[in-house]
Amino acid sequence: MMASAVAIAAPVPVVRRDRQRLIEKLAGCGFAFPAFLLLLLTNLVPLAVLLYLSFTNYELGALDTRFLGLDNFRKAVTDPVLRRSLANTFVYVAIVLPGAVGLGLLIAVLLHRRKRTRTFYEVVYFLPVTSTLIAMATVWQFILHPNLGPVNGMLRAMGFGEIAFLSEPAYVLPTLAAIGIWQLVGFNMVLFLAGLSAIPRDLYEAAEIDGCRSGIDRFLTITWPLLGPTTMFVIITTSITAFKVFDTVAVMTRGGPMGSSEVLLYAIYLEGYQYFHMGYAAALTLIFLAFVLLFSILQTFVLERRVHY
Repeated sequence: MMASAVAIAAPVPVVRRDRQRLIEKLAGCGFAFPAFLLLLLTNLVPLAVLLYLSFTNYELGALDTRFLGLDNFRKAVTDPVLRRSLANTFVYVAIVLPGAVGLGLLIAVLLHRRKRTRTFYEVVYFLPVTSTLIAMATVWQFILHPNLGPVNGMLRAMGFGEIAFLSEPAYVLPTLAAIGIWQLVGFNMVLFLAGLSAIPRDLYEAAEIDGCRSGIDRFLTITWPLLGPTTMFVIITTSITAFKVFDTVAVMTRGGPMGSSEVLLYAIYLEGYQYFHMGYAAALTLIFLAFVLLFSILQTFVLERRVHY
């Protein structure tokens, strides 16, 4: 009788443990559900709608929609406007990426050893990040104005001719890229400063004892290799931000002159909200998202091999 009673009572703790685990799992799902619901409503559902619209001829305000299959994507392959906007986007990224990363690293290295004036310079360089780019684009329009702007005023005072920064096809894209660098340098500087602060000072002291006393030698042998993870993150975030350029183009040039500053996102905006071709704009958006994703993955794999953790 005693043995049978023990045998019957033994499974009770196991049942309690299973019930406790079930309660913990349900509680965890309950805590995670609001975040999942927010992700579903703000990301997954719009992405699904975008995917559906890319296969249709939907126009903004139209009541009838027809399924087109891959016609929008075939049109995108042969669209000369899309090829021109892609080329302009590549040129913009090719200027902004090395400029914003290189200047951010240079400024961070110069400020890292400062004590009294470091906070002042950090605030000065970070101000463009906190400012509204659309408002600052209006300010830049005045600064670069051919007749009223102070930049051309300085050029005239130095004996040079006026330069139409925003109306000359040869100058407009580099000018927009310079504004993009101006906005991104402060953010990259803060990231590099955080990476520099994580490098142990003992390494520099040991390198100095070993004869590595030049600042350039210390940078190449210690600072640059140990900044590998930070540099990889800065390059990827800067390239994604550069690919998403839209505000300055929409406010300052509207894709002109003669389409020389029409970038990919602005071309998508024109197709969707100027010409009301929402189906074709959705297909271009998917192409843009796929391209940025593949470019980021490629950068990660290439840079990962050269990063020292």
